[in-house]
Amino acid sequence: MPEFGFALSSELHSPNELVEYAGRAEELGFDYLTISDHFHPWISAQGESPFVWSTLGGVAREIDDIPIATGVTAPIIRIHPAIIAQAAATAATMLPGGFSLGVGTGENLNEHVVGEGWPEHEVRLEMLEEAVEVIRKLWTGESVSHHGAHYDVENARVYTLPDETPDIPVSAYGPKTAESAAEIGDGLVSVGPQEAVVETYRDAGGEGPRYGQMTVSYAETEDEAVEAAYERWPNTALTGDLNTELATPKHFEQACEMIEPEDIREGSTPTNPDPDTHVENVQAFADAGYEHVTLHQIAPDVEGLLEFYAEDVIPSF
Repeated sequence: MPEFGFALSSELHSPNELVEYAGRAEELGFDYLTISDHFHPWISAQGESPFVWSTLGGVAREIDDIPIATGVTAPIIRIHPAIIAQAAATAATMLPGGFSLGVGTGENLNEHVVGEGWPEHEVRLEMLEEAVEVIRKLWTGESVSHHGAHYDVENARVYTLPDETPDIPVSAYGPKTAESAAEIGDGLVSVGPQEAVVETYRDAGGEGPRYGQMTVSYAETEDEAVEAAYERWPNTALTGDLNTELATPKHFEQACEMIEPEDIREGSTPTNPDPDTHVENVQAFADAGYEHVTLHQIAPDVEGLLEFYAEDVIPSF
C-alpha cells in the first residue's frame, strides 16, 4: 500500500491557509506533507507565493507528528546553500514529526530574480551536487570552509541543529537527474508516474524512498474541476522544457494561451470525481515504483479533496 501525502501549494494559498491545511491533513490521517518553495506563482491568477521558511514555522505549531518536506527547494542561485543549510536545520528542530529537505535544479521562474542568470541544465545539476555537499558539511556542526567550482563558504558553522539530520530527497525528471539522486540523495521525487526514472534511480544504486506527486483537480462535478484547473493551473498541460525555462508568470500565461479546457479534461490530471478514476491514477504511481503518492489539489476545495481521499480513495488500498 502506498503512503499518501498532501502537497501544500504555496502558489495558491496564503501562509495561514497552508498552516490550516497542514493540520487538517494530519487530522484526516495523511502520512506526510510537502510544501512548495517558490518566489513566483506560475501564473498571476494563482495569486500567492509566501516564503516557505517562514510558513514552516507556522506549520510547526499546528501539527503534532506528521513529517513534512520541501517539495522542492533549489539551493543553487536564489539562496546560497549555506543559508539553506541553516534554514533547514532550524525548521527540523521545530517540526515534531521530522523534516526532509527536498531539492532540485529549480526553474528560471524563481531563480532569475537575483540577477545571476539561468545556467543550462548540466551546470545547474553540478551546482546542485555541490550545494548538497556544502549543506551536508554544515550539518555536521563543524566549522566549514569550502571553495568549489560554484560556491565559497568561509569559516561557517551551523549551531542550531536537530537531533536527527534531515534526509535530502532529490527531484528527478530524466536519466541524469535520476542518477544524481541515487548518488547524492536520500530519496527520489518526481512529478507524474515516471517508471523509467524509477528504474534509472534503482539501477544507479538508489535505495531511498520514492515520492511521486499527483496533480488533481477535484470538485463536485467534472466540469467544475476542469474549469478550476483551466483558470488556476493551466500550466498542468504544458510539456517539455517550458516549465524550467520560462522566466515570469506573464510568460507562462502567454504559453498557456494555446491550452484549451479539453486539453485538461483529456490530460493526465484527474478531473472526474469518481473514486475509481482516482484509484486508477494512484495505482499507476504504485505500478511505476513509487511507494509514496503526494496529492496536489489545484481546485479551490481543499477540504473536499482531503475528505474525498480519506473516505473514498485511500481505503481502496
